[in-house]
Amino acid sequence: MTMNRDRKPGGFRDFNLHRDLERGVADAGFTEPRPIQAQTIGAGLDGDDILGLAQTGTGKTAAFGLILLDWILRGRRRGVQALVLAPTRELAAQIGAELDVLAKHTRIRHALIYGGVPQVRQISRLQRGPEIVVGCPGRVLDLIEQGHLDLSGVEGVVLDEADQMFDMGFLPTVRRIMDALPDQRQTMLFSATMPQEVRHLADEMLIDPHVVELASRAPAATIDHGLVMIPERRKRDLLEHLLDRPDCRRAIVFTRTKRRTRALAEQLNKAGYRAVGLQGNLSQSQRDRAMRGFREQQFDVLVATDIAARGIDVSGVSHVINYDVPSTPEQYTHRIGRTGRAELEGVACTFVTGEDHAWLRATERMIGAPIRRETIAGFEAEPEPAALRPAPRRSPGGGAPRRGGGGGQAPKRWPRGGSPR
Repeated sequence: MTMNRDRKPGGFRDFNLHRDLERGVADAGFTEPRPIQAQTIGAGLDGDDILGLAQTGTGKTAAFGLILLDWILRGRRRGVQALVLAPTRELAAQIGAELDVLAKHTRIRHALIYGGVPQVRQISRLQRGPEIVVGCPGRVLDLIEQGHLDLSGVEGVVLDEADQMFDMGFLPTVRRIMDALPDQRQTMLFSATMPQEVRHLADEMLIDPHVVELASRAPAATIDHGLVMIPERRKRDLLEHLLDRPDCRRAIVFTRTKRRTRALAEQLNKAGYRAVGLQGNLSQSQRDRAMRGFREQQFDVLVATDIAARGIDVSGVSHVINYDVPSTPEQYTHRIGRTGRAELEGVACTFVTGEDHAWLRATERMIGAPIRRETIAGFEAEPEPAALRPAPRRSPGGGAPRRGGGGGQAPKRWPRGGSPR
């Protein structure tokens, strides 16, 4: 099948997908392809390697999922034909769930492979002959070395969120897995950012790739983000004030440490909020229960560390609250990108103390714009040092200075007043 990769399809039917996949696309509620889908599916169906730079929540799972499923359907044979690597168990499970929907009217099966649970069931799934394996690098390599996972027939491989795999130390493991794959294959690599190590990996693994660049270091336009200068002792009160607002329907609250996550979730529950904590010391069954409860709205607030929250893709998150600032400037965009997904609007608020000024300067340099400062009645902090205040910018036609962050537009959904609880 030959397709024009430069064509902007008007709908999924223009891709000439297998008819059973078209039914899955309809079941998923997809009508018009999103940008990452419009710019990758055609080239992927042509067999090109893909380098996609895009944030999570942009629709890339459906993009590579449809590519893999289509050519498996058209050249059906036995054995593992595609491998998808993801940095976290949660992301692997989400990819598997989306493949289930898209492949609903086919007989294509996938196996989920990740650590934290016994190998026995995963080995049993592999013995049933799935066409696609979705997994995390550590457990995938374990099963390869034990002889339970044969990748000799793989024709397509996807590396999803490659920058997160690098952050978690998985790149050496990924390279060993790639060495076990046939040289003749199609490779698709997706990443929100392109640090040097991921660039080297792309250069090694991809041959003349079709490049799609949608990612930006700046937060998505759908996210209304700002910060509040606040003393450490007032954080809890301000958090509850924001959670009590009528527009705060579902929130993810980020903290710096596992201990802090656990303590804050317990405090919120005692205060009457439906909150659950997600941190690295939980067992896989506990993590699954927490995420299932948040997705099914048994909980309205998810308190999480960066590591535990990587790969989380939950629709309808109205607010992200950085109770503690991220460890790195890059993590700022990752964190607040958990809201404003699928072209919906979201709100992000970061609590900044007097100890966080170095992070703030570095983050504003990275995103190329000042983060809007907000003042909430009842939570006033000491004035910010003049050296750290963003320089006023004038609108193109002169007149009053415009406020930074969000393109200078006045915020529409931010709290302007009110009193603390």
